[in-house]
Amino acid sequence: MTKVERLTSYKAARKNPKGPAKRLYSVPEAAYYLGRTVDALREIIWAGKIDIVKDGRRVLLDVKDLDAYIERNKTRFTF
Repeated sequence: MTKVERLTSYKAARKNPKGPAKRLYSVPEAAYYLGRTVDALREIIWAGKIDIVKDGRRVLLDVKDLDAYIERNKTRFTF
């Protein structure tokens, strides 16, 4: 396999990953998932409204916790 073929194969694999979807998101990825800015998500984390997963210095957020946060904050508008 030539270098060009390996590079093409690598790029194709990155575009179409095999396996399950990610469960842990970085802060910028989680902010995008929630439709918030990174700073707004950090404020939510610092307020203790979302649990985090620490891996050394890395701060990760579980997609299940993000979904639970969304469900907890749903409200119905009534008159």
